[in-house]
Amino acid sequence: MGTSRTWLTSRGSRTSRTSRTSRGSRARAAVGAVALLALAGCGLKSGSPMADDVVPGSVGQGQPLKGATLTVTSKNFSENIVLGQMIGLILKAAGAEVVDRTNLPGSISSREAVRKGDADVMYEYTGTAWITYQGNAEPIDDPRRQWEAVRDADVKNGVAWLPPSTLNNTYTLAISKKNNAKYGLKTLSDVAKLVREDPSAVTLCVENEFASRDDGLPGMEKAYGMKIPTANIQKMDAGIIYTQVSKSDSCLLGEAFTTDGRIKAMDLDTLVDDRKFFPNYNAAPVVHAKTLAEYPVITELLDPLTKRLTTQVARELNAKVDVDGQDPHEVAKDWLLKEGFIKEG
Repeated sequence: MGTSRTWLTSRGSRTSRTSRTSRGSRARAAVGAVALLALAGCGLKSGSPMADDVVPGSVGQGQPLKGATLTVTSKNFSENIVLGQMIGLILKAAGAEVVDRTNLPGSISSREAVRKGDADVMYEYTGTAWITYQGNAEPIDDPRRQWEAVRDADVKNGVAWLPPSTLNNTYTLAISKKNNAKYGLKTLSDVAKLVREDPSAVTLCVENEFASRDDGLPGMEKAYGMKIPTANIQKMDAGIIYTQVSKSDSCLLGEAFTTDGRIKAMDLDTLVDDRKFFPNYNAAPVVHAKTLAEYPVITELLDPLTKRLTTQVARELNAKVDVDGQDPHEVAKDWLLKEGFIKEG
């Protein structure tokens, strides 16, 4: 992957970059004021009790968590909130009393909640843990080895990693299908070739941060041996980038994220990072180690869900929240019901 780079990316810090919506008001009856619940060994923890009437579908048969009280958390962007709601609903169907502490600001707050035992489980991203929490400068190219390295390093922190999904929320470049009919771009190497052959054709829209960081545009250009003319690069807010790439001729290409729901909604193609420059950000459940030791069945409950989570599934669910304005909880619940993981009580 070339020269050493310092990676500053964090799933939690991406809120501004992706214009991720925060959780809207919920139409769940019987959930009013915030409840204070005493969790064994953790003191008083605030959160909303998950009041859905759900029962086991393909997972949770026999309700093996009956009598348990478990707290679910997440970061404060749509995708991670949806994933957190999925965990909560599955644990609820398996018999647990579930406290909903999703939508915590940033990465560190949710991470620390699980590490300290203030929360029991969430979906985390391998790249965030490896780079942001564990302080490594170089990502690991192979997704499985990246997860294994993160899992092994977190043992001492009391954080247990369950097997990862193929859902990979990382950087990409996007182009409208209309424009790509002319250029036929499939990979970032194709972009580099186009830059060499016709530099005036390549206009790029990015955020200020991406334009200057080693793990953004400068590093990508170095890794792919390309140099986009400075005059052809525009800097703007992330939400505007998607619109400009889709509807204007000023941005042939734009910075994007692989699981963003606007990719499908705005009819965009995304380009493959064929030299594996960008880190892997595969979502995987992380569990407070003492919780997992007490309730090892959590692995069995969440593995089928994780195996079903792909980048494409995430795009579709994110679009329901960020494009259609649906509630993340309802998006999670509807999908779990459709997939048969849970049933209405």
